Amino acid sequence: MDTPGPTVFVLFGATGDLARRMVLPAFWTLAGRGLLPDDWVLVGNGRGDVSHEDFRGHVHDVLGRPGGEEWKRFADRLYFAGGGFQTQDPGSLLDVIEHARTRVGRNAQLVHYLAVPPVAFPEITRALGEHDLAQDARVVYEKPFGTSPDGFRSLNRTVRAVLDESQVYRIDHFLGKEATQDLHVLRFANEIFAAMWNREHIESVQIDVPETLGIADRAGFYDATGATLDMLVTHLFQVAAEIAMEPPESLSAADLQAAREKVIRSFRPLDPAEVVLGQFTGYRDTEGVRSRSRTDTYVAAKLWIDNPRWRGVPFLLRTGKRMARSQQRVSIVLRAGHGPFGRLPAEANVLSFDLSGAGGIALSLLAKKPGAGLDLDPAAVTLPLTTLPEAEPLDPYVRLIHDVLVGDRSLFTRPDGLSAAWRAVRPVLDNPPRLATYAPGSWGPGRANKLVAPGRWLSGPLK
Repeated sequence: MDTPGPTVFVLFGATGDLARRMVLPAFWTLAGRGLLPDDWVLVGNGRGDVSHEDFRGHVHDVLGRPGGEEWKRFADRLYFAGGGFQTQDPGSLLDVIEHARTRVGRNAQLVHYLAVPPVAFPEITRALGEHDLAQDARVVYEKPFGTSPDGFRSLNRTVRAVLDESQVYRIDHFLGKEATQDLHVLRFANEIFAAMWNREHIESVQIDVPETLGIADRAGFYDATGATLDMLVTHLFQVAAEIAMEPPESLSAADLQAAREKVIRSFRPLDPAEVVLGQFTGYRDTEGVRSRSRTDTYVAAKLWIDNPRWRGVPFLLRTGKRMARSQQRVSIVLRAGHGPFGRLPAEANVLSFDLSGAGGIALSLLAKKPGAGLDLDPAAVTLPLTTLPEAEPLDPYVRLIHDVLVGDRSLFTRPDGLSAAWRAVRPVLDNPPRLATYAPGSWGPGRANKLVAPGRWLSGPLK
C-alpha cells in the first residue's frame, strides 16, 4: 500500500468513547504495521485543560499500557490542545498545530477526525473554515451523517459551504470490513459468480447483524437514535448497495463510489407494513434511557431495488440488540432448481459471507451421499480469509484511517447516496409500525418471520 506523506492528524473528541474504542487503537496498529507516515503528529482536542503528558498517559492506558521503544517513539508524537474548538474561540488548537507543523513540515497534510457526537459536526466544520484550517485538509465525519432527512440536508449544506467534496471522508466502518470488500471482489473477479448475480438466479438476499450486546455503555446516544438510524439506514443499506451495484467502469475511488451510490437511488422507499420494529424487555430500565422510551432496539425490513437486475428480489435486513447470537452475515440465496432430481429443497444453494473479524466465505450445495443409492445430502465448503497465503487482515478502522491518510475515498459514502438512503427510510420515520417487545436472548419479535416466509432467517455459524 502507498506510504502517506507528512501529516498532522487532529482528533476532535480525543478523550471520548469512540476515540478510546476505535481511533486510538487503530492509530497504534498503523504505527506497528509501518503504515503511518515517516513524519506525523497526532493532536488531540477537547474542552478540558489537559497537558501533553496527561494525554499521553491517557492514550497509554487506552492501549493497555504498552512499553519499550515503540511506545516511546509513538508517545513522543502525541499532543493535546484544550479549550475546545469553536468559531468564536479556537482554544489552544491553532498554537498546537503551529508547533506540530514546525516539527513535521509546513506543507504537512492536515487531517481532521471528528470523533464527536453528530450534534457537534456543524460548529466544528464552521470553525475549521473560520480559523483557516479547512484549505486542502481532509475531514473525517463519523456516522451518522445527520440523524434525520432534514438534519442530513442541513449538515450537508454546512459542509459544502466550507469544504470541497473531495476533502470529505464520511465513515461507515462496515465498508472497511475485509469480507465486505470481498462482496465485489468475489463477484467481479470470478465469472462463475458474476454470471449468476441477478434476478434470474438469486431468490433473495439476507443481511443479518444480530447482537448479543446491550446499550448500557452508550444509553444516552442510543436512546436518541435506535436501531433504524444507528444500523439500518447506515451499515445495512451500504452493504446492500455493495451487493447490488452494477459493475463499475474501473476500481478507481470515483467509479466504485458512483456504482454504489447509483444503486441506492434505486432503493424503493420502505413500506412500513414490511418493517418490524422491536424493543427488548427491560430496555427502559437501563440508566440513561427514558422511562417511556419508544426507541427501537430491533429492526427487520424488506427492501426492494427497482432496477432490471434486482426487480422482484427481496433484500431482507435485520439487526437488533440483546439477541440470541452475535453475527454479521450476508446470505445470497439461489433459486431452487428443477431437472432430473425434481424440485430441489429451498435454500439448498446459499453463498454466505461472514463480515465479522477477518471474514469468511461459505457455499452450501447438494451432493450425492456416498453409497449404493442416489441420495442427496446438503454439504458446505468454507474459506476463512485468514487462510489465504500471507494474509494480513486489517481492522476496519485501521483500513479506513489509512485510506484517509493516502487520500483514497473508495470506501467512504457520498451525499447523493446518503440522500437516497434517507429518502428510502423516510416512510418508516414518518409512520413507524407498532413497536413489539421481545425477550433478551431471543431472535426478536416473531412477526419478523413473516417477512421471509415461506423461507427462514439463515443466521447461524458458517458450516
